[in-house]
Amino acid sequence: MSDVLHIIGGGLAGSEAAFQAAEMGVSVVLHEMRPVRKTDAHVTDGLAELVCSNSFRSDDAETNAVGLLHAELRDMDSLIMACADTHQVPAGGALAVDREGYSAAVTAAIEAHPNITIEREEVTDIASDWHHVIIATGPLTSPALSELIGNMTGSDKLAFFDAIAPIIYADSVDMGICWH
Repeated sequence: MSDVLHIIGGGLAGSEAAFQAAEMGVSVVLHEMRPVRKTDAHVTDGLAELVCSNSFRSDDAETNAVGLLHAELRDMDSLIMACADTHQVPAGGALAVDREGYSAAVTAAIEAHPNITIEREEVTDIASDWHHVIIATGPLTSPALSELIGNMTGSDKLAFFDAIAPIIYADSVDMGICWH
């Protein structure tokens, strides 16, 4: 299986990477831990499930960098954008989607692709015969995989910061060392 591309994580990035590689004729194994291992935020086992918002933010390609990125992705036949456009709901200038319909559409497209195999398992190690690997996990990465990534990169801490919508409780901040 050395000529296979293994992608760990079936979120937006992993699903898009799997689809694009498969469209180029690459054999892909997409590893997604749900439903074998649940997260605190996901409610389905669908791929590309949006958990923080149903919005892809601005869809204005003329005056907004996010909207321009959407346009570029559409120009490259992006699966995630095609599904978002199909499942769009009214949201002013933002691209918002029906979360369940969106995830179901991405999942159906990935499942139907002849070059993609989905393995529903928690990845806790990178097999020695996996010569081509994309790790496409985010803030809901399992503790075992987070530890593996930290060991592989030499980092003792991995962090995720959601710059769009951080939630900070005032009593959790040490004001003695905090800049305010």
